[in-house]
Amino acid sequence: MTVRPFVPWPDKRLKTPAEPVEEITDEIREIWADMVETMDAMPGYGLGAPQIGVMKRLAVVDCSEERGQAVLLANPEILHASVQPRTHEEASPNLPGVSAAIDRPRAVTVRFLNAEGQIEERDFVNLWATSVQHQIDHLNGKMFFDNLSKLKRDRLLKRAAKLRRG
Repeated sequence: MTVRPFVPWPDKRLKTPAEPVEEITDEIREIWADMVETMDAMPGYGLGAPQIGVMKRLAVVDCSEERGQAVLLANPEILHASVQPRTHEEASPNLPGVSAAIDRPRAVTVRFLNAEGQIEERDFVNLWATSVQHQIDHLNGKMFFDNLSKLKRDRLLKRAAKLRRG
């Protein structure tokens, strides 16, 4: 297992939809293992493969207190989202130093290929739901700030550029 480097914003890979995974292979399992290692090293609650430059629809999520409960997802898709929203301060290691309060559905039902290559449907709530949605955004070529108004997004990106310049 390897902690992989993050692709820095505005790399075009972060704006490009990832390719579907055809089957779960040893190579895919190795990528997932590296993703979990990288996520835990941040530390963070999830990671989408494009964040480390792998253009496949792979994500990992672990919002457990004790860690070690990572859910491995290939080709995740939201089947159902609650109407009740939840606001959470979101950030990304691809654009360090900035964050924003994002409203997302409080609960989602997601269908994905699991580590055994089986189609699984699972309900995620609260922080787990937020993280899964955040990762699916990455797989679709979106960043968390793409959920903000143009004014708020522009301010956030300006602040991030200022931080990068030092």
